[in-house]
Amino acid sequence: MTVDVEDYFHVSAFEKQFSREDWDNLPHRVEQNTYRLLDLFDSNNCKATFFILGAVGEKYPQLLKDIHNRGHEVASHGYAHRRATTQTAEVFKADVERSKKHLEDTIGAEVIGYRAPSFSIDESNEWAFEVLAQLGFLYSSSTYPVKHDLYGTPHWPRFKYQRPEGIIEIPVPTLKFAGKQIPIGGGGYFRLYPTFLAHALVDKYHTAEQQPYSFYFHPWEIDPDQPRVKDAPFKSKFRHYLNLDKMESRLELLLNRYHWSSMKDVYKIQNC
Repeated sequence: MTVDVEDYFHVSAFEKQFSREDWDNLPHRVEQNTYRLLDLFDSNNCKATFFILGAVGEKYPQLLKDIHNRGHEVASHGYAHRRATTQTAEVFKADVERSKKHLEDTIGAEVIGYRAPSFSIDESNEWAFEVLAQLGFLYSSSTYPVKHDLYGTPHWPRFKYQRPEGIIEIPVPTLKFAGKQIPIGGGGYFRLYPTFLAHALVDKYHTAEQQPYSFYFHPWEIDPDQPRVKDAPFKSKFRHYLNLDKMESRLELLLNRYHWSSMKDVYKIQNC
């Protein structure tokens, strides 16, 4: 179980509507939503990996400590939610290093996992894995082997593998169907699919692949009362707001149906 800890105004789909300078003046909802998730996880005996945006971690250090103290894994989502494909290696390194240092200083423990905003590592910036290795990360979950207008590495491996740079990459799960790889890893797809279908796809994945399954979503996905962005493209608004009012109940069903733990525990990643 993984949570990308960011607020509604951080998402890539709204990057043209909100600049970095706007953030401090907007209503913040990520703290309260993340605490709701922590309580939901506690009540369902779920441990998770929280990929935390550095900008969120700096604003809410106690939230970081509480995530760690409740037995969850703290991992990095970078600092400013800039897609890695839009950065140079130097800018990427500074962004991720700032996030990692703050997370580790706050919780007093090593951070070994990273996820790129919008799964933005692909053929154009494989150097990012070398940067992650230099910074001391052991694993990444930054690729989604599907075709999508914002991301996707459809020809890359579908399961956990060791990169030549030394980083373990854990792609978001997909299921092969009719010669294509369909997304089943969570997020907007989970809100789009009927509940019975979402569960059936996960069951099929386990049966067909005999591989661990990982799920991702964001705290804003359980928040139907969040401020609405009026001037965003229709497609972005449809993806973002679809079935927000149903997400929490669907999530609880998912938590009860399977046994969940952190990325580092499920995929057995440890520092040698």
